[in-house]
Amino acid sequence: MTARTSRGRRPGAPDTRAEVLAAARTSFAEKGFRGTTIRAVASAAAVDPALVHHYFGTKDDLFLAALQMPVDPRELLAPVVAQGPDGAGERLLRIFLSVWDDPDTQVQLLAVVRSTLDADGTTLLKDGFIPVVVGPVLTQLVKDRPEVRIPLVASQVVGLIVARYVIAFPAMAQMPAEDVVARMGPVLQHYLTGDVP
Repeated sequence: MTARTSRGRRPGAPDTRAEVLAAARTSFAEKGFRGTTIRAVASAAAVDPALVHHYFGTKDDLFLAALQMPVDPRELLAPVVAQGPDGAGERLLRIFLSVWDDPDTQVQLLAVVRSTLDADGTTLLKDGFIPVVVGPVLTQLVKDRPEVRIPLVASQVVGLIVARYVIAFPAMAQMPAEDVVARMGPVLQHYLTGDVP
């Protein structure tokens, strides 16, 4: 009796998940979020697309996994959204700072940010992370004109990350979290719900 040779794509193996992630990172970096498909990632990793869905769920989830985020921003921001737009700017900053000021996650987050600020990564930040991950969450907090409001909020948050954590500009890096919330919270709130030209 001869052994049957298997045909088709190989099933999941211990290293398959890592190979799918590597293929996804390459695709997201080269083609951006919109140009990447689950089918193309599966093909590059030599697995069935169903296996990619099994490991990672949606394309959004695969994108977050490829970025190696230590936390899921959608889950973090869910309580902010649940309480509605009033006071959302301050709540958003409190959650943001609680995660970024935590030594256990800060190192990982810095690695993610530095990788998205290089030449290939800027596409991921501009075309993927902000419109796909953060945008849909923040849209639930804005009263109108999300195409104007969300980039304004994102610019403030990205600026805060760079000043406080990447460059570690002393005046920002040493500022107590509650002072950051008190000073920047109203700005974010204005961008979320105030009048914008």
